[in-house]
Amino acid sequence: MTEPLVTILDDEPEIRQLLADTLQEAGFRTMSFGRATEFEAALKSCQPDLCLVDLSLPDRDGLTLVHRLALEQGATVIIISGRAQVQDRITGLELGADDYIIKPFDPSEVVARIRARLRKGKATKSSGDTAQFEGWTAHFDRFTLEDAEGTETPFSHAEGAVLRLFLESPKRLVTRAYMQETLGGAAGESFDRAMDVRISRLRTKLQEDPKNPRLIKTIYGAGYIFLGDVSWR
Repeated sequence: MTEPLVTILDDEPEIRQLLADTLQEAGFRTMSFGRATEFEAALKSCQPDLCLVDLSLPDRDGLTLVHRLALEQGATVIIISGRAQVQDRITGLELGADDYIIKPFDPSEVVARIRARLRKGKATKSSGDTAQFEGWTAHFDRFTLEDAEGTETPFSHAEGAVLRLFLESPKRLVTRAYMQETLGGAAGESFDRAMDVRISRLRTKLQEDPKNPRLIKTIYGAGYIFLGDVSWR
């Protein structure tokens, strides 16, 4: 079996080398880039299993790149950044990142978080790649929602993880604690805010009334319930 490919995008050569050496010792394949343009060119001919992305890049806004990777390509993205403010972490998660690691970091923690994220990605394959519910079809192989007329709307990898969690547990309470345990990430304000944003975006894409959502119901003080009937294939 081919080892997972992790791409490293960071403008600091020492950081790139440290991450590459550590990941290769842990059994991963790696590709390293110092500029966003080099990284984007490489994506035309390879599909990484996970992308490590620094936010402070010399030729591109890192947050914009993270959002594009997550939304347009459904990539699994972990931000590695020296920006340690809570708002920076919240913004990164809101834009679609799956995790946020602050510099300086312990390389072994990075390996552990990558392995955890990839395990969660494999676990989501258990039900199939397509779910049908209430006139909608969720295509998890290409990260799109298709309505009854055949119009498709893309969703990010992070949004898809939340949607899949609901679709795999229809008509059952999904608590915040279970979401944090299943989806990963540190509990707290940044995680809660990221979940609120992802659920809000999913409701918009599902054409829900924000004041009275029909499918994703909030149970205040407890969590959420997905009320639709779901079939997988």
